[in-house]
Amino acid sequence: MLLPQPPTLTHQSPKDYIIDPRENIIIHCEAKGKPHPSFSWTRNGTHFDIDQDPNVNMRPHSGTMVVDISREKVEHYEGVYQCTARNKHGTAVSNNIVVRQSRSPLWSKERIKPIVVQEGVSLVLPCRPPAGLPPPIIFWMDNNFQRLPQSSRVSQSLNGDLYFSNVLREDSRNDYICYARFPHTQTIQQKQPITVKVLNQDPVDERRPTFLTPSGPSSSKMVLRGQVLEMECIAEGLPTPEISWTKISGDLPAKRTAFLHYQKTLRIVNVSESDAGDYRCTARNRHGFVHHTIHVTVKAAPYWISGAPKNLVLAPGENGVLTCRASGTPKPSITWAMNGIPIENSPKDFSRKVEDDTVIFTDVQVGSSAVYQCNVSNDYGYLLSNAFVNVLSEPPRVLTPAHKVYQVIRNHQALIDCTSFGSPIPKITWFKDSRASTLDGDPYILHDNGTLEIHVAQMHNSGKYTCVARNTLGISENHVYLEVKEPTRILKQPEYKIVQRGRSVVFECKVKHDPSLIPTMTWLKDDGELPDDERLIVDSDSLTITDVTENDAGVYTCIMNTTLDHDSASAELTVVEQPDPPTDLELTDQKKRSVQITWTPGDEHNSPIQKFLIQYEDSLHHRGHWHNLTEVPGTKTTAHLKLSPYAQYTFRVMALNAVGYSRPSFPSRVYKTEPAAPDENPTGVQGFGTEHNNLVISWKPLSGLQSNGPGLHYRVMWRQKFLDSEWTSVTVANNSKFVVSGTPTFVPYELKVQAVNDYGAGPEPVIAHGYSGEDLPVAAPENVQAMILNSTLAEVHWDPVPAKLIRGHLKGYKVYYWRERSLHKHNPHHVEKQILTFSGNHTRGMLPGLHAFSLYSFNVRVYNGKGEGPASPTQKFETPEGVPSAPSSLVITNSNLDSLTLEWNPPHDRNGRLTGYTLKYQPVNNSNELGPVEELALPANETSVTLLNLKYSTRYKFYLNAKTVRGAGPAISQEAVTIMDEAVASRQVDIATQGWFIGLMCAIALLILILLIICFIQRNKGGKYPVKEKEDAHTDPEFQPMKEEDCTFGEYSDNEDHKPLKGSRTPSNGTVKRDDSDDSLVDYGEGGDGQFNEDGSFIGQYSGKSASRDTAEGHESSEAPSPINAMNSLNSFV
Repeated sequence: MLLPQPPTLTHQSPKDYIIDPRENIIIHCEAKGKPHPSFSWTRNGTHFDIDQDPNVNMRPHSGTMVVDISREKVEHYEGVYQCTARNKHGTAVSNNIVVRQSRSPLWSKERIKPIVVQEGVSLVLPCRPPAGLPPPIIFWMDNNFQRLPQSSRVSQSLNGDLYFSNVLREDSRNDYICYARFPHTQTIQQKQPITVKVLNQDPVDERRPTFLTPSGPSSSKMVLRGQVLEMECIAEGLPTPEISWTKISGDLPAKRTAFLHYQKTLRIVNVSESDAGDYRCTARNRHGFVHHTIHVTVKAAPYWISGAPKNLVLAPGENGVLTCRASGTPKPSITWAMNGIPIENSPKDFSRKVEDDTVIFTDVQVGSSAVYQCNVSNDYGYLLSNAFVNVLSEPPRVLTPAHKVYQVIRNHQALIDCTSFGSPIPKITWFKDSRASTLDGDPYILHDNGTLEIHVAQMHNSGKYTCVARNTLGISENHVYLEVKEPTRILKQPEYKIVQRGRSVVFECKVKHDPSLIPTMTWLKDDGELPDDERLIVDSDSLTITDVTENDAGVYTCIMNTTLDHDSASAELTVVEQPDPPTDLELTDQKKRSVQITWTPGDEHNSPIQKFLIQYEDSLHHRGHWHNLTEVPGTKTTAHLKLSPYAQYTFRVMALNAVGYSRPSFPSRVYKTEPAAPDENPTGVQGFGTEHNNLVISWKPLSGLQSNGPGLHYRVMWRQKFLDSEWTSVTVANNSKFVVSGTPTFVPYELKVQAVNDYGAGPEPVIAHGYSGEDLPVAAPENVQAMILNSTLAEVHWDPVPAKLIRGHLKGYKVYYWRERSLHKHNPHHVEKQILTFSGNHTRGMLPGLHAFSLYSFNVRVYNGKGEGPASPTQKFETPEGVPSAPSSLVITNSNLDSLTLEWNPPHDRNGRLTGYTLKYQPVNNSNELGPVEELALPANETSVTLLNLKYSTRYKFYLNAKTVRGAGPAISQEAVTIMDEAVASRQVDIATQGWFIGLMCAIALLILILLIICFIQRNKGGKYPVKEKEDAHTDPEFQPMKEEDCTFGEYSDNEDHKPLKGSRTPSNGTVKRDDSDDSLVDYGEGGDGQFNEDGSFIGQYSGKSASRDTAEGHESSEAPSPINAMNSLNSFV
């Protein structure tokens, strides 16, 4: 924008400009303005004609001056320079730039005599470097360029001297060298080495502290505001004093205070007027203390209070003010100049009025533009500032680019710029979208510079905004757009992981962001870039680390960046593994039967050690095998080990953490224990016989470690119990049993086994008990009898056999029983022995699973560990009648229009005398519904019957069962259909040949085909047919042949031919029901063909195949029970 503008300085060299004498001098002076300003220089207050000096030139379009020093000494150009930049609208001037060259003079040559001091006295080694510009940096080193060690006893002062509070013998050396480094020239000057020799001829008494510097009880110091205040107190004394600091008139500023040089220097940075006051340093040792007070005064070079004066752009007729408000100590003076000329010497201007630090402009006019200089100064410095007054008459211009798009995140601040220029200053108004009203008030904030602020932007704030700038000379507007975006948020943050070394770990970082913004996922490790390692795999929402190592441990951060915002989350990875093996095993506190072991734990690898396991190897008895000895908590590194005699121990230790055991440590040295008599005797001593006349004594031998010494053998002792006889004793080599022959049969014995070695016998052994060998029982149970409980169950009773006749350990009783024959003349003869075993001392037992209406024989025997005794006399019993099984067959013959014949065979198991048969039948219609039941009683000697007056072409269901005096047995079922009438058949044939009937059938077939295709398509799409529901329907009570609610027959199904009628009575299928006995299952036997399980459940003949299952295997037979009860209650045909 080409508008008139007075000059403005943009860059200038510092006021105190120290230059390197080896380089060209460059004094900067840059300025801007319209038109571009011209430049000139003064030197030491007079005009410096650059054109007349061949060594000086000025850079093009710049006021920067370059001095070539190759042909002239630098000292020739030292002085005070000032730059002037001017155009037709005004003149700006720079600070007074004092140019001085850097100096690094050499140390003056001097010969330094050796310093000899008595040990314990104080000493100061002076440095006194040459004055340089700027001052040099001082440090002390030796001949090898190593810094001399410093401490509270030896330290360097602020002026560079080296102070000793008291000297020691080790302070003697000949290379105390002071170095001065000059920073501008980067040169180092060296002082001549100082030799110090410390004597200790006469010991120096200890003394209270005194100050070496500063001297006297008090001193004063002045510092300028904003600079660094350094105060030091160095004391001598023996022992070395300690220094402390306090501020008498207040507290030390904690955040700006530091203590250096072992508390001897107090430093306060960025000094302010509040730091003025009295400071006290105290030196103290055990003999006393001393104080020194430093009075600090703070002065201030001029400084701005509200900033330097600001440029003014005014329109004709407007008013304005230039303010030059500054402060300092002492109070500075303020002078004004216009275009570099003191304002009092400038042309009169009635629109301008000067009042101390303010210049007031009233009703300015075109042509009043100028640059004003404000100079603020006191004894400690000055401030010079340029500010122009530019009188312009310009219509408004909006400088913000047109159609700029601003993007912000929802709930964040939105700032929409409207940078404008105009004179007079334009007034800014804002509109949104339709420009219905100005944007003023909540949620909008209009700033003085024209910026529109929305403090908390929401989605509805998105849209088109119009900025309008107006002044008296015109109007300008601009359109911009605001887009409010959804914030970026990490939905699933990475989680803290503990991973075993060598495994993989995944850090998830799932993010939600505005879809219009392009996200970038970045992962950091410990706030730095991820290592360049192919094991680290970065995906869109995760970081995977494979084959984790210890170096992978750290904090991982995922950062999701968009162009507008970001979100981050961190998680720590801890890598664990088994601990390293313990080291440095050491055996201490060595005793005959104990030793103490200590070790050093290995690295626990981020998982605390839970415990230590101590193992041993006995190279004397079990070389190459390690055994667990004891465990101690992971916090201990020592263990007290109890040992056995006569062993050669080697120990090792393993550590356990949450990951697992470490590798074993290296073995300890071998530790041998001396032999001793056994501490224990064999365990598990028992006596038993393998023959009727022997006694086998056995035991568990001692291990090699338990032997306690060489020559292990055993002393075996025995005697008959209850006979106060002497012990018989034999010595047995290292074995586990001994056989005593010629013993009486089954006699109790007392037994003892004692361990003995070459060093003595073990403790007195405890007495064990056993029996000599058994023989077969010699007697049978007496008073044997049977009690009949029902047609399938009997109870046998007997008297126990006396113990002396059993000749062994009583194991139990066995009942042998067999079915002689059925009591029915038609049934064949049966002889099949069965055995039931009753363990323990029983006197009765149950015989279940018997056949009804049969003759049985039985006897009872006792048995022991050797075998069975003789049988008791055989006895017999008969079982009463029971219900018969189903008829063995049912066949339909001679089916006619209204009649048919049924033929059958009697039951296979009659279980008594048959008293007759019951026949029930009912019709079944086309919808499988059952009709009313008809019942017919038939004599026992009949095996066929002809049913008359049946309906033609009808299906019938028949049920036939047999009866005894105990009741009806299960039924056999069968179906048949009567023959169709010929006239009806002919009519049906005529209908079937009709054209309309054929067409109807074809239409139905086509419809079914279409439905099948639709079902097939649905199934391919994942549909499911309700097969399970169909199966469940068959088990639903409502679909059974008999309904319980009204005792009528429900829907009939072919699949139910072999199911019993609902409501009929079903036999127990082998479940024994005791009607008149209170015996428990213990009374049921265990052996033979019909045995019981351990819990007493019968698994033999009694719980074998039921009669109903046998009949189901016959020709077209069924297990359906008799439906008599249900049929008697049928009242209607459903």
